[in-house]
Amino acid sequence: MQTYYSDLLVIGAGLSGERVAVEAAGRGFSATCLSIVPARRSHSSAAQGGMQAALGNSAMGEGDNPDVHFADTVKGSDWGADQEVARLFADAAPIEMRRLAGWGVPWNRVVAGKSFYFKGGEKFEKEEKAEKEGLITARAFGGTAKWRTCYTSDGTGHAVMCTMDNRCAQLGIQVLDRKEAIALIHDGSTCTGAIVRCMRTGALEVFQARATVIATGGFGRIYKATTNAVICDGGGHIIAMDTGLVPIGNPEAIQFHPTGIVPTDILVTEGCRGDGGTLLDVNEERFMHVYEPEKAELASRDVVARRMTEHMRAGKGVPSAYGEHLWLDIRHLGDKHISTKLREVDEICKYFLGVDARKQLIPVRPTQHYTMSGVRTNKDGAAYGLKGLFSVGEASCWDMHGFNRLGGNSLAETVVAGGIVGEKVADFLEGHEVSFSTAHMKDALGKAQSRINDIINCAAGRENVYAVREELQLALMDGCFVFRNEAGLNACIQTLQGTLERARRVGLSSNGKGVCPELSAALRIEGQVKLGLMIAKAALERKESRGSHNREDYPARDDKNWLTRTLAYWRPDADMPELQYEDASPVFELPPGERGYGAGKIIPADPEMVAARTIKKD
Repeated sequence: MQTYYSDLLVIGAGLSGERVAVEAAGRGFSATCLSIVPARRSHSSAAQGGMQAALGNSAMGEGDNPDVHFADTVKGSDWGADQEVARLFADAAPIEMRRLAGWGVPWNRVVAGKSFYFKGGEKFEKEEKAEKEGLITARAFGGTAKWRTCYTSDGTGHAVMCTMDNRCAQLGIQVLDRKEAIALIHDGSTCTGAIVRCMRTGALEVFQARATVIATGGFGRIYKATTNAVICDGGGHIIAMDTGLVPIGNPEAIQFHPTGIVPTDILVTEGCRGDGGTLLDVNEERFMHVYEPEKAELASRDVVARRMTEHMRAGKGVPSAYGEHLWLDIRHLGDKHISTKLREVDEICKYFLGVDARKQLIPVRPTQHYTMSGVRTNKDGAAYGLKGLFSVGEASCWDMHGFNRLGGNSLAETVVAGGIVGEKVADFLEGHEVSFSTAHMKDALGKAQSRINDIINCAAGRENVYAVREELQLALMDGCFVFRNEAGLNACIQTLQGTLERARRVGLSSNGKGVCPELSAALRIEGQVKLGLMIAKAALERKESRGSHNREDYPARDDKNWLTRTLAYWRPDADMPELQYEDASPVFELPPGERGYGAGKIIPADPEMVAARTIKKD
């Protein structure tokens, strides 16, 4: 058995995980990052559109500042965000974008002179100032008052990921791939590392560390229709949840992106609409401006996904062999724009659809895209329930996104939160000593090996893991998608309770040795079903509509009763999650109000409570 020691263990080597490691290594601490795939194939690399930061460099970003970005973020969250965290993020984002430029990110830059942009299919002129030429420029994204999304064409995640991975190499950070963490090592109060399965050999390894960070991304693959890569399967959430001590925050807060292509559900960036693309119905007519006169296609993602679904329900969807969809039209942007600023979209359309986006419409519909849910942490990134455990990025519920995150805010969060949390982790390491207990390590290792043996030997049964996963995915698509209601959620829970029993009886048809994807799937499946039950149960209990959580039977946003964050625990030997609640934000810099788009009824919070928690800025 191989045992590794370091000051810091980061489970996940995408942007957020590597950014934490970079910060800690810069302070002199040894850091190890683990990844299921080579780091540059992390899902961070798939992010297309850009990172939000209030630089105010472009003509359409004139007058932008962190206060405006903060307000957009809180409104986007439908007042579900922790406003202290949203403020930390908005203030630090411009600094981080400039730091990334210094590390080598090739941001698109301001070019002085007159140019054109499209809004709602109409062409307008803008003029960039000569004194700003060469500064980082920005494009429009949904739910924002200013253009502030910094980008590198539509391959921003890839560009930043390569830069960050180079930075890790410069600092001597150990980045190991084909490693999957299957359990945390802890004594009930302190986390001291993880049990890890080598995906090349199948052998179990021990990674011990004074601090452990979960940075494994989202869990979108528990849905049938998702933009997420196969590695976004909830592994980090599951090992935290399995402790019985660490809660998952806001499991009902799942984002559905308006423009997944049909039928593969691959994302085409919001940058298409930010750059002037429009949504069309079966009659090839625009419709978003009818629902949302102010923002149209650039309302926040939860609103656009909801309006698209409503429009298809009204009989305006395009029939196809793969179900109804709508059209995305970027033809009017022209060959030069598509070939340069939307080149990945161009290739996706060409190779996955056989569509030339310069001449043809792109078939799109809402699909699962992001989890605002995650391992619940405080504003320092420290996980609830276990000392020495942290989480960052999409794996965490930090919680700057609340019930809807704005496009461009999540990719920015990876590096901004990574820097903030990385600094706090380094502070923690400076004052934290730990004794590594061989008893706790051997206990965790023994349980992991016993579980693997039982699955390989079909000790509990011979259920097929892929059939069980299909049942989970379809149940969530039916009951926990863009719109939800009591009957659908109850049916989903009932189905998933049976699915959980099946998941506990999974066995292998292969021998489980060496590189064995079936074993990897089998080790995850019970935890994935538990995550599904957390989503459904929390959605059933939250009797309101807020952001991405749309209850048809409770259409109002209820600030009086539900200005809260859900904390979902899975206790040992339980068959259902335990739900607790905390205030969504301890203070209000921006008191609850109208978002300015996606209009709906609001049940106001108690005025005395709001007044007591509202802080005054100098």
